[in-house]
Amino acid sequence: MDDLGGGFPPNSGDPASGGSAGETVEQVAVAVHGGAGVLSKELLTPGKAEECREVLEAALRAGHAQLQNGQAASRDAVVAAIRVLEDSSLFDAGKGSAFTRDGRNELDAAIMDGRTRRAGAVAGVTTVKNPIVAARLVMERSPHVLLCGPGADAFAREFGAEIVDPAYFYTDMRWEMLEDELRRQQATHPLEPMPGNPADPQADAPADRRFGTVGCVSVDRHGNLAAGTSTGGLTARLPGRVGDSPLIGAGTFADNRSCAVSATGAGEYFIRAVAAHDIAALVEYKGLTVAEASRIVIHEKIKPAGGEGGVIALDPHGNLAMSYSSEGMYRGYMTRDGKIRMMIYAE
Repeated sequence: MDDLGGGFPPNSGDPASGGSAGETVEQVAVAVHGGAGVLSKELLTPGKAEECREVLEAALRAGHAQLQNGQAASRDAVVAAIRVLEDSSLFDAGKGSAFTRDGRNELDAAIMDGRTRRAGAVAGVTTVKNPIVAARLVMERSPHVLLCGPGADAFAREFGAEIVDPAYFYTDMRWEMLEDELRRQQATHPLEPMPGNPADPQADAPADRRFGTVGCVSVDRHGNLAAGTSTGGLTARLPGRVGDSPLIGAGTFADNRSCAVSATGAGEYFIRAVAAHDIAALVEYKGLTVAEASRIVIHEKIKPAGGEGGVIALDPHGNLAMSYSSEGMYRGYMTRDGKIRMMIYAE
């Protein structure tokens, strides 16, 4: 098994950096990301890299194990993998969620089934331990796609999701990040929008304190896709702000006719670009590979507009692309035969 921080295996191309058409990893069953905009190479200690590697590996193994069950489907793999990431305080989702400007944790998540094209999402939940579970409940137990706030919490409770006290989501690291960000905002007034272009409220924040959304894409033995994304949002964002993660077509999308996509980054840009669906549309209507479609959306559409972030995208044949415009992106994949690869930076 390779170390975090390495690139893709020799001669396989590196879709992580955008790559050219056809540069994909093949025979992938499940892939995860832990967010773009990571620590700089100078600041990422071996200890932190190892911690991240262990959690990413556990998530991949949890997802892959579901696919070995003859009755399980790709959506089971997505939920299992994301739950592992949500239960870790290392990433900005679940236990490690960022605080809003008023010191609350408001969590978002979404899941989409590529076979049925059904989807479920929650936004602004404050008591659901695993928002990805609540999102799946919305998909499977309600006629709706997106539930928000107290209504989403109540629905999740009614249908058996694990409920916790909001204090569960508190971590010293995220609280310190909130205090630092509030001081920075007070000095720079980052919430004042530029004329004609909504501001990125963390455009000048240190990279390790900006993103950390988690996500998973998977394909089962029948070629059925699924995608899921979960986030604790931006540090010191306005209460009630919803990013791209729970918005189907922006941060999460899956369709067996094209691909499954999970995004991470500056959500406002991914929303305006309808990024996840745009990648799928390029695959379905123009016949592009997932690598080329991802590169176009991340590097030719979102980046020129001022947005930063990345995606993981998987097609029904197991071809995987990982494209990002930030310094790095926590990411990894597991092939159908059980080989694992994890990375942070490009080679």
